[in-house]
Amino acid sequence: MNWNRCSKALVATLLVLTAAVVPAAAVSTSSDGVPDEAQVGNEVSATFTLTELYTDYESWTLHGETNLTGVTWTVRKLDQAGNQVSQTSYDGGEFNESIDIEEDTAEVEIQVRGTTPEVRNFTYEPEQRFLFASFELLRQGGAQQDISETSVHYYTEDSKEARQAIENASAAVEGAGDSEAEATLEDAIEAYNNEEFGSATTFANNAEQQAQQAQNAQSRNQLILYAVAALLVVALFVGVVLYWRSQQDSYDKLG
Repeated sequence: MNWNRCSKALVATLLVLTAAVVPAAAVSTSSDGVPDEAQVGNEVSATFTLTELYTDYESWTLHGETNLTGVTWTVRKLDQAGNQVSQTSYDGGEFNESIDIEEDTAEVEIQVRGTTPEVRNFTYEPEQRFLFASFELLRQGGAQQDISETSVHYYTEDSKEARQAIENASAAVEGAGDSEAEATLEDAIEAYNNEEFGSATTFANNAEQQAQQAQNAQSRNQLILYAVAALLVVALFVGVVLYWRSQQDSYDKLG
């Protein structure tokens, strides 16, 4: 075997794999106001703060992106004392802002405000999410580093009602161990994924009822078993007593 040729092929493969991975930037990120979930059509906003801007480069471009609609970005640059260096606003799903150490910028605050978009594809598990905001570090020549990415669960009134019904049913079915209830729950999830939220809610409610009925039946059967066991114990005790008395009577007659 030609080990030199193999080693060159291995090195080439590693280089390709390394090039395919986008490194993460050392820029630190914090956020405030990001919602846990958002209803389609509602306006939402949040603020992201970037610090440690020059760990890798002294000059670069901040790229921001979101799937919100009707978006306004407000980018504030602050110096070490927290004084504002500049403020710029952008409209649209993306923006680019230059970051340069010579501007004395020590911190960048980005507020994004927009409307929660329409859901492209409803999925129960994993739950559907949209890109709330992502930030990248860009350099001339094509160098790119990810800074942060934030996604948020989004929903409609009908999808939220269906999801809640499925979650309630899941908790009931898990403890019941009933195959019929499990099958009905699967029907509910399938209906949800097909955006048939009314059917999903109905299936989920039926699954919960089936699970509760199964649990009630199990409880009744358990009580019956306890009662039978108690009767057997009583019968055994009575039998022992009667046997003991009969033995005593025999001893008395012999005496």
